[in-house]
Amino acid sequence: MEDMLTYLGIESIDELFEDIPEKMRTGGLALPDAMEEREVEERIRALLAENKSFFEMPSFLPILKPHYIPPAVDEIVARQEFYTSYTPYQAEASQGMLQALFEYQSVVAELTGMEVANVSMYDSATALGEAALMAHRITGRKKILVPRAMFWHKRSVLENYARGAALEIIEIDHGEDGLMKLNFSGDDIAAIYIENPNFFGIIDRRYDELSKIKERTGALLIAGIDPLHLALFHPPSHYHADIVIGEGYLGNPMNFGGPLLGIFASKKQYLRQMPGRIIGATVDREGKRAFCMTLQTREQHIRRGKATSNICSNQALCCISFLAYVALLGSGGLRGVALQNMENAHYMAERLKEVGFEMPFDAPFFNEFVVTCPLEGKELNKRLLARGMYGGLPIDRYVAKGMLFGVTEMHTRELMDEAVETMVEVVA
Repeated sequence: MEDMLTYLGIESIDELFEDIPEKMRTGGLALPDAMEEREVEERIRALLAENKSFFEMPSFLPILKPHYIPPAVDEIVARQEFYTSYTPYQAEASQGMLQALFEYQSVVAELTGMEVANVSMYDSATALGEAALMAHRITGRKKILVPRAMFWHKRSVLENYARGAALEIIEIDHGEDGLMKLNFSGDDIAAIYIENPNFFGIIDRRYDELSKIKERTGALLIAGIDPLHLALFHPPSHYHADIVIGEGYLGNPMNFGGPLLGIFASKKQYLRQMPGRIIGATVDREGKRAFCMTLQTREQHIRRGKATSNICSNQALCCISFLAYVALLGSGGLRGVALQNMENAHYMAERLKEVGFEMPFDAPFFNEFVVTCPLEGKELNKRLLARGMYGGLPIDRYVAKGMLFGVTEMHTRELMDEAVETMVEVVA
């Protein structure tokens, strides 16, 4: 230790870490005494036994909602060609992996209606940050307009991305209908970010207005989407979105919040400004179909001044899971799942209204919706948790006593009825 400090020219460990803010320091790790390997395994099993599955403790939280994954998806993904493959951004990546990622891009392009898609970002938050930087590169402008009502982790990541480029993040409030107001004006707007469905789960059908706002401001339109929602409703190309981002959860288990993948697609004219990697189809010297890394525009591959991003990679295996899920279900199966999600959410909303909960927004929604509760959201969830259940997400910052519920095909009517009855009991 002393030799290390002397070599670095400092006198103490505290001096070594002085650049880290005081509030971020742990003060040292309280590590337990060493154990034998068998004891470690037993301890890990005991900790894992404390976890509760959705069936043991049902939840109505948004974003991380449970979806059924056919066993065939796991079987495909577990093939060693996919499961052990290093994240492929080098030229030596196998043809099989390149083809799978090419097909993933094709699926995303078809779902979103966009002309090109990359092999994904880390998640929707990083995809949004990259989209903002991309809009800045294309337009040369500095302002990014976003809805005030959006998930805070996305806003935080966006701010971190914007800081280095000195972009200005401007929040736009929502109206009484729960939708982002579109009556703004101004210059130097690089991009307008809208979500569809939005934070409140509302489906935005103002297609003409969204198209006209681009003409009025000269800004790019970034659309945040739910890929399952696109199985039923118009893709963002319908209202002339320039860039599309989203959370690619299809086929991927919840995994306590990750890993997932960030969908990223755009118009073909902006292809060169896209971050990440893009797989292309071509022919080899024998005239046979072949796949190759068409673009890999990060700074490790090309000159830094020409790079679009320094993002390293995505979770390629998550892309394969997404692809396997969509391919197994097909367009008809995907529509069926989406329809079941929507029907279940509307059933749950009606049941809650019957027992005294109110819906602040009279607007169409997909599989997430807002209700106002007789109790504060945190208190309601505390009481539900004691009964082996978790409610929605409290969103008091946007709606007084509001809770955002998420419902999928996994929420049976019996489960929803039981949840409503339990809420009535804990509120009484």
